[in-house]
Amino acid sequence: MKLFLILGIINGFLAVALGAFGAHGLEGRISEKAIATWEKAVTYQMFHTMALLITGMLLSRFQSDGLLTIGGWMFFAGIILFSGSLYTYALTSIKTFAMITPIGGVAFLIGWVLVGIAVMKNV
Repeated sequence: MKLFLILGIINGFLAVALGAFGAHGLEGRISEKAIATWEKAVTYQMFHTMALLITGMLLSRFQSDGLLTIGGWMFFAGIILFSGSLYTYALTSIKTFAMITPIGGVAFLIGWVLVGIAVMKNV
């Protein structure tokens, strides 16, 4: 539980910092398309930061739920793979990084399904 709360807090900080960096530090340095890609990465990171925090809070209520734990790790993996690949792609324009993004999207989807099943099972 505590780990997902800490990961959520760190990712929330990073999402705000990276959003500000994209808005102020990258303007005029990369294309508008790359800025839009960066913004999408920030948006998904922040949404799933909230998912990490909620997962941590749910774990405090349903301590031994393995589905919640795996779901939380899927959210974290999704942030790294989805948002991380988009940040890298926005900065480098190397398409290989954009090809990693869907794997992160699948991790997000798996996380939502697992957390949803855990909630249905425990509530």
